[in-house]
Amino acid sequence: VQLQESGPGLVKPSQALSLTCTVSGDSNPANAAAWGWTRQPPGKEPEWMRAIDTSGSSYYNPTLNNRTSISRDTSKNQFTLQLSSLAPRDTAVYYCARGKEGWSPWGQGTQVTVSS
Repeated sequence: VQLQESGPGLVKPSQALSLTCTVSGDSNPANAAAWGWTRQPPGKEPEWMRAIDTSGSSYYNPTLNNRTSISRDTSKNQFTLQLSSLAPRDTAVYYCARGKEGWSPWGQGTQVTVSS
């Protein structure tokens, strides 16, 4: 299975961000319990952001102050993260991953820079 993130590389402050993760190579629903997003700002530890499980329930990191949402499009094998009210502190590499007894595999990551 492979995961590939896509989205804008540069976003202006106060705008919203939408990132999509496209999953390929494995259509067996039993091989995933959830799909999630993590980011890593420069020089900092990774920060888990949000996940959605196979029933559609989502889980979020409360430290992000409810700025995130997540959705799935099973027909396209994609799931999407949205992050609102961006600020320069949201500059990071964003990763998607499959969850089943741990997070694996991961996408290669996509750089998002928040700057005017």
